[in-house]
Amino acid sequence: MPAMTIASMGYGAGDKDFKHHANVLRVIVGERSSATESTLVAVIEANIDDSSPQVLGHALERLMSAGALDATLSPLQMKKNRPGTLLTVLCRPDRRAAISDVVFRETTTIGVRYREMARECLDRTVISVDTPLGAVRIKVASRDGERLNASPEFDDCVRIARERDLPLKDVQAAAMKAFLDR
Repeated sequence: MPAMTIASMGYGAGDKDFKHHANVLRVIVGERSSATESTLVAVIEANIDDSSPQVLGHALERLMSAGALDATLSPLQMKKNRPGTLLTVLCRPDRRAAISDVVFRETTTIGVRYREMARECLDRTVISVDTPLGAVRIKVASRDGERLNASPEFDDCVRIARERDLPLKDVQAAAMKAFLDR
């Protein structure tokens, strides 16, 4: 349901009985509000203590290719004083089973845990700026029309840094200068 100020709400029940679901209708009347909408995400986690970093790096790539919204690895201390890794994956709730399957296939874990959480995101747009080094995309994040963050696209900056044999931080600085000067 979109963020809104609710003016009225009504319920109704039909006469026909269905075997597998109720014959009920709910109508909500309201006006859109500027409140930020939240979305549900599934958070899948696994503790892994018997895998190489190369395998886990590959697993992250496979998870992102399978539709994960984000995937991270964090060091942790496990039972028997063993170092381990916490794999955390965010995905749409309807992708949880498929993403869990990738975790099982691509890592050595024998179990995952999951939960659904609400998440709030800033509005995002991508613009292109021309720098003396070449065009760079800038990711701009805002809320209610106010710009809160701007960041040069990392892959664009890496490509230009390699092509021109320049330090990456100099390319990033040129991109931000072009963005701020526009």
